[in-house]
Amino acid sequence: MDARDHRVFDAVRELLASQGMQLSMDAVAQHAGCSKQTLYSRYGSKQELLRRVMQRHVCRATAGLRSLDGDDLRGSLLQFANDYLDHFNQPHVVQARRLIATESSQFPQEARTLYQDGAGALALHVSEWMATRSAQGQLRHDDPHFMAELLLSMIAGLDFEKQRFHIPHRADATVRRRWAEFSVDSFLRAFAAPEAATASHSNQHRSFS
Repeated sequence: MDARDHRVFDAVRELLASQGMQLSMDAVAQHAGCSKQTLYSRYGSKQELLRRVMQRHVCRATAGLRSLDGDDLRGSLLQFANDYLDHFNQPHVVQARRLIATESSQFPQEARTLYQDGAGALALHVSEWMATRSAQGQLRHDDPHFMAELLLSMIAGLDFEKQRFHIPHRADATVRRRWAEFSVDSFLRAFAAPEAATASHSNQHRSFS
């Protein structure tokens, strides 16, 4: 990605928060300071542009799983959980989720595509990571897709639903960190292989209470 890609992707994220799925290539071009012709020549279509924005989000969201030492199972999961919660508590992300949920019945195909390229792709990446860790003996051999969906649900809790309905949620970073620890430690108690579970608990500093 170059500077132009960054400007365009930032424009898409901001416009999703204000226009939802009704954002246009004209609006993206104006917001990013380029021509609509440039957008089409570079990305092909609005759908492809949205797909690439979602791909970048998924890549950044799963960076924590790949950035730490391969033996630090708990550390990798905690980094991922904290990044995941911090991202979904950004104001523009909260607002975009509200708008997209409201408009999903009007734009069902677009909504399905956003899910597949966003949450669906994220779950797939996490499940592939878990399959690798299971093969290495760190996680119990189970269904990695089930494990990934369960972990994501545990990390999210009801927070995203509370955001959507304007209910007080874990907006404080410290509270989110405690919840991330509680979620990850609960997951590892269920799925970590015995040796990995022992190592994880030896590194555990605190849990949610």
